[in-house]
Amino acid sequence: MKPLADVDKGITVFIAGDSTAANYAENRSPMAGWGQMLGSLFEPSVLVRNEARSGRSSKSFIEEGHIRRIEEAIGAGDYLLIQFGHNDQKSDAERHTEPDSTYPDFLRRYVDLARSKGAHPVLLTSVDRRKFSAAGELVGTHGQYPDAVRALAAEQRVPLLDVQAVTQEAYRRMGPEASKAWFVWLAPGEHPNYPDGVQDDTHFNETGALEVARLIAALMKEAGILLAHKFASGSGSGSAAAAAP
Repeated sequence: MKPLADVDKGITVFIAGDSTAANYAENRSPMAGWGQMLGSLFEPSVLVRNEARSGRSSKSFIEEGHIRRIEEAIGAGDYLLIQFGHNDQKSDAERHTEPDSTYPDFLRRYVDLARSKGAHPVLLTSVDRRKFSAAGELVGTHGQYPDAVRALAAEQRVPLLDVQAVTQEAYRRMGPEASKAWFVWLAPGEHPNYPDGVQDDTHFNETGALEVARLIAALMKEAGILLAHKFASGSGSGSAAAAAP
């Protein structure tokens, strides 16, 4: 596939998403989002502008006005990575969307925005949560939402990064215990930011966020998103082999 960007110029990769992609302050460390780490995997001519916001769905990100920051800055030749779903599943009216109707309707608005500015929209299925059954089998947690993204990408002829699939593969390879190393699992007293400890199977620590960013960079390469030389050396090492413990 021919790369979508064929001119050697400065490019900005915008991210619209939720807490799994968001930036985190020091007082939340070691929690980190994959968008926080993605910039380290590109050459200096590529700027990553991470507009992901914790707790937002495809609907609330728009209705609260966060999308305006992207609308005002994105331009021709830039990219918009779109990853929502975790909070679209929530029951509250401010965030909830239906996977067969309102969810793809809101996602189309991001696609349309990027295209109206001459930028390239890219749809991502959501990173999966770390959930294993008592028998040690990985359990999917996103219902019909990932399939809705896949269908919309085909309908709109938008590149699809199937992040759900590659994160599920990584968790299976690591297994129930080793996969904790990617998430914010801390014993009481282990970290000053979490004195009572925490067991979070949704949010990544810095190690996990970087590994997921590498998986995403590998998918971008496979899809022909950005010229190959725009990626830093070793940025595609987050494929299945590197995901093993």
